[in-house]
Amino acid sequence: MRSPAANSSLQWHQPLGLLRRLTVVQAAILQVALLMLAMPLAAQELAPRAYWPAPRGTNVMAAGYQFSTGDVATDATLPIVGVESRINYLQLTWQRTLGLFGRSANLQINVPYTWSTTQGIVEGQFRRREVSALADARLQLSINLRGAPSMDAAEFRELAANPRTIVGASILVQPPTGGYENDRFINAGTNRWSTKVGLGVIWPFRPRWMLETHVGAWFFGDNDEFVSARREQEPIGSVEVHLIRHTQAGFWASLDVNYYVGGQTEVDGVKRNDELRNSRIGFAMLFPLRRRHAIRAGFSTGILTEIGGDFDSYTLNYLYAW
Repeated sequence: MRSPAANSSLQWHQPLGLLRRLTVVQAAILQVALLMLAMPLAAQELAPRAYWPAPRGTNVMAAGYQFSTGDVATDATLPIVGVESRINYLQLTWQRTLGLFGRSANLQINVPYTWSTTQGIVEGQFRRREVSALADARLQLSINLRGAPSMDAAEFRELAANPRTIVGASILVQPPTGGYENDRFINAGTNRWSTKVGLGVIWPFRPRWMLETHVGAWFFGDNDEFVSARREQEPIGSVEVHLIRHTQAGFWASLDVNYYVGGQTEVDGVKRNDELRNSRIGFAMLFPLRRRHAIRAGFSTGILTEIGGDFDSYTLNYLYAW
């Protein structure tokens, strides 16, 4: 059971004449990475191009929509079985590329809103819940450790023309800003702090192909108002693999797969048999529009589901850069 989640890029090898004609804003909208496939999705997310850099000073605003249906809840780790949901997410994201210790870095803030209908069995009783509220916001900082120093437009065009292996790291903080009612199992917010740390590597291995891998771990604070109980949760570890092919200038498509494990919960000292061992597969495509604009679309579905998570997700995002 989970909830939902964007990026962009330029072709690896393009004629230098085309690269020189690109403005900084055009390059930004083609290159900057937005983790919007991971709308409020925790370890289930699939986010290709998450560590690809952009010129220093680039700003991107993005608006995204995601629809998920099946065995999914707004909080992916709730003790609910037999879930059937229809969950809608809207999300606004702002990202700025900056220099940090001489390296290319991205600061990102996103705020999601959700409306959903969920039904399932909670502690032996059938429950149905309709939710319409803000979900938990996210603040993320990522930095490239190798292969992508802080760059101006000219240096960025050189990297795009002659790509190399890039290694990046990130930290994401999710404060309890979403709507929450402490007498309800299903809410838009989680009423706890969550943090994810991650590491990613990009390997260009053919002129129009690249392989990207991410490993990460979510760590959760306690929810002391979980229907008159205290709820704790073990960390969730995850790995993602993305095979990406570039077609015409600025267009790309990716095949994405992940696996995540962990997350066993404990309510008032009683451990539950709810450890996750799930996997998802999906694809995404980016379509640059004129100059400052781009559209990104994606789909994902479960391929290995031991606890919850058998759902389909559809995403559509609009990006604007300056």
